[in-house]
Amino acid sequence: MKFDDVKKLQQKKYRQQLQHFLLEGEHLVQELALACRHNPALTAAELWVSGDYEHWQPAQPQPWRRHLINERQMKQLSETRSPQGIVAVVPMSALQPQQQAQRAVYLHEIQDPGNLGTILRTLAWFGGYRCLLSPGSVDPFNGKVVRSSMGAIFHTPIEQGVTLEQVAQRFHHIAYLDMQGQPVASGDFQQCDCLIFGNEARGVPKQALSELSAQAYSIAGQGVIESLNLASVVNICVYEQQR
Repeated sequence: MKFDDVKKLQQKKYRQQLQHFLLEGEHLVQELALACRHNPALTAAELWVSGDYEHWQPAQPQPWRRHLINERQMKQLSETRSPQGIVAVVPMSALQPQQQAQRAVYLHEIQDPGNLGTILRTLAWFGGYRCLLSPGSVDPFNGKVVRSSMGAIFHTPIEQGVTLEQVAQRFHHIAYLDMQGQPVASGDFQQCDCLIFGNEARGVPKQALSELSAQAYSIAGQGVIESLNLASVVNICVYEQQR
């Protein structure tokens, strides 16, 4: 891929058009190298490096093609104030799900990239889940999502553009959060195969939940504050299912 095309990958429309995304920083490139052990398709990634990383190798060396660029060019690729000097260009096709996760977390029109990245880390930690994103959700290949996922994007199957109607067709025991629901600590909650979480401000439309025949559950609290952060709610629910 040419340098001018790589620069364009900071924009969603070009990521979709070119089917690649950027991965910035030594730590994330190390995670990419480790992921190659389980997913050889990731060896098709390419590195763009400045002088300090010209001869650098990850702990798990990979046959990545390497491009040496100057500091000015590196700043054009970087989304951070102080570029580390190393960026990987990763083909999206290499992230096709390699395993069949039994359960799913469905995110309806989620907008915060930090929330999505944190949720992907949770799902990668526990394993056995795929992440389903509705139309209108934040792009999982957004630079902020990729960075906050800390490499989890390589270990959690992600599907985009999944509608609520498709969820109803694919899953039989669907759960969502509501203050009036049963406790998530109940045994029934552990049997649910799809957990639905809504937009940070609007949640999930009540009518849609009714049509899904989804079961409401709640997280016990002291009621001092109105609500929990979305990523925290997902963390608690996934933990309860694994407990």
